[in-house]
Amino acid sequence: MSPILIVLIVLIVLAVVILSTSIKVVKQSTARVVERLGKFNKILTTGVHFILPFFDRCLPEISLKEKVADFPPQPIITKDNVTMQIDTVVYYQITDPKMYCYGVERPIAAIENLTATTLRNIVGELELDETLTSRDTVNSKMRAILDEATDPWGIKINRVELKNIDPPRAIREAMEKQMRAERERREAILLAEGEKKSNILIAEGEKEATILRAEAQKAALIAEAEGKATAIKKIVEARPDKAYLTLESYEALKSIADGNSTKLIVPSNVADLSSLVASLGEIASTSKDKPNKKQDKKPSQPKESK
Repeated sequence: MSPILIVLIVLIVLAVVILSTSIKVVKQSTARVVERLGKFNKILTTGVHFILPFFDRCLPEISLKEKVADFPPQPIITKDNVTMQIDTVVYYQITDPKMYCYGVERPIAAIENLTATTLRNIVGELELDETLTSRDTVNSKMRAILDEATDPWGIKINRVELKNIDPPRAIREAMEKQMRAERERREAILLAEGEKKSNILIAEGEKEATILRAEAQKAALIAEAEGKATAIKKIVEARPDKAYLTLESYEALKSIADGNSTKLIVPSNVADLSSLVASLGEIASTSKDKPNKKQDKKPSQPKESK
C-alpha cells in the first residue's frame, strides 16, 4: 500500500470523527449548554446543531420536564414544643439551563436543605392542631419561599406538598381519645335532639286529638240540642191532647224512678203533672201564633178534675 493511500485513509477517518463530534442532536424536552474554550457560548434546543470541534464542548443533557423530588422525613418542633416527623414532596422544573449549570452546585441537594429549613421556620410558628389542619397554608408558603429562592438557579417550584405528618405516639393516642369523646358527645346530642322532636310530635298529636274530640263533642251536643228543640217545636205545633200529655208525664216519672237517686218524690195527684205539661204546651203555642195573628182566640182547654 502506497504512502499516499495511507494518508488519504487517515484523513477520511479524521474527517468522519470530526464531523461526528461537531454534529449534535438534541431530543424533545431537553437542552444542552455549549462552552467554547471553557466559557458559556450558547444553549442548544431541540433539533440538529453544529459546533466547532476541539473548541466547543457540550455539557450533559438537561431535561426540561417537570420532576418530583421526595425528601426523607425531617424532625420538626412546633410552637407548643411537640416534635414530629414531616416529609415533603417538591415538584420542580428547570426553566433556564444556563443558570441551572452555573447557579448552584448540586441543585437537588440545595433544594432539599432549603425545604427542610423553610419547613422548620413555618411549622415552628404553629401549634400542633394548626399544623394538622393548615396543610394548604403551609404548602402555599413553602412554595412561594422556595420558588423565590430557586429562581437564580434556573429552577421553578410548581408545587410543594406535606406528604406525611407523624406526631409522637403519646400525642396520637391523646388525639384518638379526644376524637372518640367528640364522637360520643355528638352521638348524645343527636339522640337528645331526636327524643326531643319525638316528644314534641307526640304532644302535638295529643293536642290535636283533644281538640278534635272537643269539637266532636261540641257538635254532638249542638246536634242533640237542636234535635230536642225541633222535637218540642213539632209537639207544640201538633197541639197534643190531654191523653198524650198524661202519657208523657208517666214516662217522665218512669225515667226518674230508673235513676240512681235514693229518694223519689211522687206528687199526690199525678194528673196535675199532665195539666202542667199541657199548660206549658198552650203557652208555647200561644207565643208562636200571636205574631202571625192567624187565630183570634185561644183553643179551649179541657177542665181537669181534681
